[in-house]
Amino acid sequence: MAGVIDFRALEKELEEAIASDEKYQRENAAKFRAVHQKVASYEEFRDIVRASHLKPLDKKDKMKNKRSILWNSCAVKSDCEQQSEVVLPQELERFPETSSEFYRDWRRCMKNSQECYQLLLQLGSQNLGRIFQIDLAFGLLGEFLRVLSENVCIKDRDSVLEILETFAGTKRFGLNVDLLSEQEKKACHGLFKKLQEMGTGSSGIPELSAASDEDITTHCRPGGQFERKLMELMHIYQAI
Repeated sequence: MAGVIDFRALEKELEEAIASDEKYQRENAAKFRAVHQKVASYEEFRDIVRASHLKPLDKKDKMKNKRSILWNSCAVKSDCEQQSEVVLPQELERFPETSSEFYRDWRRCMKNSQECYQLLLQLGSQNLGRIFQIDLAFGLLGEFLRVLSENVCIKDRDSVLEILETFAGTKRFGLNVDLLSEQEKKACHGLFKKLQEMGTGSSGIPELSAASDEDITTHCRPGGQFERKLMELMHIYQAI
């Protein structure tokens, strides 16, 4: 009905704005704290900022019982031949809908790389784009790249590529790429190398530095959409 105010949407927008402001204030305070402590390296500075959301556990904080859920029949290994059963902590009773909920679940519930990978896949590019439409927190991109690189398999290649494309559209993405650590850059290159192998088999994608206009046109044809998108993202992620 025209003129009707969607209070639920307004409330969600307000919550996201508050969460974004709280995150900014928290991380900004952590940066000043790190400078005051005269940390020895950038990595140490970054770790302090990354951990700014963490709080000490109280005596009353206890781990709840865990339940086993088969998230994906595809194993987390590259050959995808075995099934992988991921133990999901009971704290995660539903998928996160906002960035603050995602940060909470990512830190508290995801205990290993496989669980993190499955969370990203289950959310998918569309939900991740909605969750991070305001901002992608400092340090998360590197974690995402590492998790995807460690667990990607050929069955998930298209989904992973869509997720990478979504992250590339977030605000301050270029800055996040520039701030990747050496290990994170290595994981990024490894991820795109795996995707390249999955997309082309033995034929291979032309080296980006030597690819001609004819090569690119060829990969833009139907059936070459994966290769074309992969090449574009390799440029964007500086994985060349």
